[in-house]
Amino acid sequence: MLKISKLITLCCILFVVACHEQPAPQNNERSERSKMLIANMKLARDPHTWSKPNDARVTHLHWTASVDFKSKVITATAKYDIQNISGTDLIIFDTKGLQVSATKVDGQPVQFNMGEDKPIIGQSLNIPIKADSKSVEIDYKTSPDAEALLWVEGEKPFLFTQSQAILARTWVPCQDSPGVRITYHADVTVPSDLMALMSAENPQQKSADGKYHFEMDQPIPSYLMALAVGDVVFREIGPRTGVYAIPSLADAAASEFSDMQTMVDEAEKLYGPYVWGRYDLLILPPAFPFGGMENPKLTFATPTIIAGDKSLVSLVAHELAHSWSGNLVTNSTWDDFWLNEGFTVYFEQRIMEAVYGRERSEMLATLSRQDLDATIADISSSEHPEDSKLKLALEGRSPDDGMTDIAYNKGYFFLRLIEETVGREKFDKFLKEYFTSHQFQVMDTETFLDYLRKNLVDAETEKKINIQAWVYEPGLPSNIPSVQSAQLETVDKIRLNWENKKVLIANIPWNNWSYQERYRFISNFSEDVTAADLSDMDRAFDISHTGNNEVLFAWLQQSILKKYEPAYPELEKFLVHVGRRKFVAPLFESMISSGQIELAKNIYTKARPNYHAVTIGTVDEMLAGK
Repeated sequence: MLKISKLITLCCILFVVACHEQPAPQNNERSERSKMLIANMKLARDPHTWSKPNDARVTHLHWTASVDFKSKVITATAKYDIQNISGTDLIIFDTKGLQVSATKVDGQPVQFNMGEDKPIIGQSLNIPIKADSKSVEIDYKTSPDAEALLWVEGEKPFLFTQSQAILARTWVPCQDSPGVRITYHADVTVPSDLMALMSAENPQQKSADGKYHFEMDQPIPSYLMALAVGDVVFREIGPRTGVYAIPSLADAAASEFSDMQTMVDEAEKLYGPYVWGRYDLLILPPAFPFGGMENPKLTFATPTIIAGDKSLVSLVAHELAHSWSGNLVTNSTWDDFWLNEGFTVYFEQRIMEAVYGRERSEMLATLSRQDLDATIADISSSEHPEDSKLKLALEGRSPDDGMTDIAYNKGYFFLRLIEETVGREKFDKFLKEYFTSHQFQVMDTETFLDYLRKNLVDAETEKKINIQAWVYEPGLPSNIPSVQSAQLETVDKIRLNWENKKVLIANIPWNNWSYQERYRFISNFSEDVTAADLSDMDRAFDISHTGNNEVLFAWLQQSILKKYEPAYPELEKFLVHVGRRKFVAPLFESMISSGQIELAKNIYTKARPNYHAVTIGTVDEMLAGK
């Protein structure tokens, strides 16, 4: 039997040969070929799923669902087309908190059983099948506290899902591994005054009866299944792009993201066609736990990136880049998460450079290095210092533990090093072929490195790059690429001179600075800066009320550390209304580390009911035992 990595490589070679021998297929034809290829591909063992997809695997889902805001429950039927690969007598699904009422195989009722319930991965749903079984049907309800779902109350309620990494199993019984890809269509019923949207082909107007039909013809992993229901309207931006938002935010969102079509065009110039049809954006309530989620065809995004000046649109470039890295070529397991995020940060930077210029992308890269250094320092002193490797080992732990700046920014700098070593032209050609030849497939670290060696780097180049150290050793190798931003270097000089009383606040060019410059200035205050200094700055520039949430976050964190109490009302307001974990976790950590435990507890009591389970889990762990 071939090893998994060799089998995957062989399948990829056959796919490339087929593409070269025949005319270029259209999107649907390409998708069908890819589905045939991946249906029989042997998948790597994934410790975060109960399912055994190398024995019996799902291939297509027909999901019928009704959304009830009063009970905070989705009642649904998941009917799967399946493939019994090994002739097994059992197909296994992942569930967590689902109330399964009945199952059928090929239309006939069968008796199911539930396995042991474990804290991270939930329960297995075990359904007996025959060697020639073709379909499985599951009737079920979600729990009101399903971890993927957040039911946002208000004048008009809102529901959204967040399935990554392994939370899809809390609202759909599935084989919840990134290696298992399915197509799906769905019929969803919601209150008639609300619109339903999914990671699929979407409506642009509300249905009169609250019934919606969705089609996703390209195969995707379960973590990319997504649903949102709310009072939203659509604004067109380009021929393939648009924005959904609540009516009061729609015009501001359309203006903020007016460059989306240009981003798509520039991305295609770099690494080939955008194969998903439309690229739209949905602005979610501020409780959304991430900046964005790359759900195919419809990125979910936080409203905290609406700054009024397009200063935070790099997040859109990032989620768009996922349409190639992550959505098109997907990490095989969560141990290989850097293959999704490192590539995406690299691609994001290239999009930003193409649309906004090199200096802006270099400012972003400089801030990425700053964040990476801080993350490595934190991880090095943690109980898992090995987590600063690109290739992770997360068995027995939540895959969320691997969602750090290591995957994103260490991965980015590794790829940037390869680019700078072999040359941009050769690296771009390599990446374009990589995305094209592996589309709708999964990738693990070892298979990628084999592909890299065969198609781009020889032994001498590999030694120069030091691939072993970058991928399999903790920390940062000494040959990390240098980043140069003249604007941020000037900011650093001004900050040092201000801290040393050589520059007056009146002479700080705050009003002329970009968000990146302001963030750099604030986030690097030394221990010598006092609450009185922050008070002087606040009087001069009213930073506590800035409309840029990245700058506000940095300011509030410094206010906590310096105990600048006049900013605390804004701190509480921010944490009660914003559930983005990137902001929330460091702010609570700063309160804890600075000895302000009661402040943290008091604010969290008010904020916790507004947070998604992803954010709650992080902060609960921080405050446990405090």
